[in-house]
Amino acid sequence: MLNRRHLRIKVMQALYAYFQSHNEDVVIGEKELLKSINKLYDLYIYILLLLVDVVDFGKNRLEEGKQKRLPTPEDLNPNTRFVDNKVVSILDNSPLLKREIEARKLSWRDEPGLIKKIYNSIKAMPEYAEYMNAPETNLEEDRKFIIKAFKSQIAGHEHLHFLFEETSIFWASDLDVVNTSVLKTLQAASESEKQEWLLKLYKDVEDDMKFVKDLYRKTILFSGQYSELIESKTKNWEMERIAVLDIILMKMAVCELLNFKSIPTKVTLNEYIEISKDFSTPKSKVFINGILDQLLADFKKENKLSKTGRGLLES
Repeated sequence: MLNRRHLRIKVMQALYAYFQSHNEDVVIGEKELLKSINKLYDLYIYILLLLVDVVDFGKNRLEEGKQKRLPTPEDLNPNTRFVDNKVVSILDNSPLLKREIEARKLSWRDEPGLIKKIYNSIKAMPEYAEYMNAPETNLEEDRKFIIKAFKSQIAGHEHLHFLFEETSIFWASDLDVVNTSVLKTLQAASESEKQEWLLKLYKDVEDDMKFVKDLYRKTILFSGQYSELIESKTKNWEMERIAVLDIILMKMAVCELLNFKSIPTKVTLNEYIEISKDFSTPKSKVFINGILDQLLADFKKENKLSKTGRGLLES
């Protein structure tokens, strides 16, 4: 679910909090970092549960229609195509998803108004009537509709985003990653018991957690040295005038270049330049690229790079 870029972003955010606090304990900061990553998975499971609860709301509405004092023929024999959506049914019947929901104590019980609003907005979609009135349906048609409903009525829902921001300080910057992961899950959900379609938080738990912890701790441990290296290449700049995130990103990049033997230099440079495009100033990518290129040239001359594997020194 999380690739290395996502993990670098999480470390960057944790380092920003650490350096801004001035007195935060490294161990406490690391715990908060790992907590923020774990909370991202909470959000992923929470949104999958939302789809199930919206469909359950629809089922309850159909049952209420049957219980009317004077039910119409449509109330007694409702169109159940949406509430029987096969993809959502796969989610609802997944033991693994249920375990995650229970373990993380996630529930939409306190948000009946939001569930109703999303259900009604889905029903108001132009595609809804076409879907409900199609002569026949199957898993793939159900998949197409629920993906379209998620993209148009949930992924960009303003009230939902506000709720997420209020619920967890970690979730505001996680939504894009999580929404992409939800879409991948809806595309992969299968009725086969042998297929694992629920995404895992880490691709490789042990390796990824080591990467996160080492990058966080070593950037802090050698922060002073990295500041001196960066400052040596910014003679015409005062460090106070450089964006805080730019300094953090450059320190992280230097940390990777000098301490992570298996990561190619080109990958390191590209990753931090790309991250700067999304999180720092418009000019940051050019500035960071220029400083890192100079530092890399020095590291090569001084034989400070110790990379393993063919091609890892290429930049």
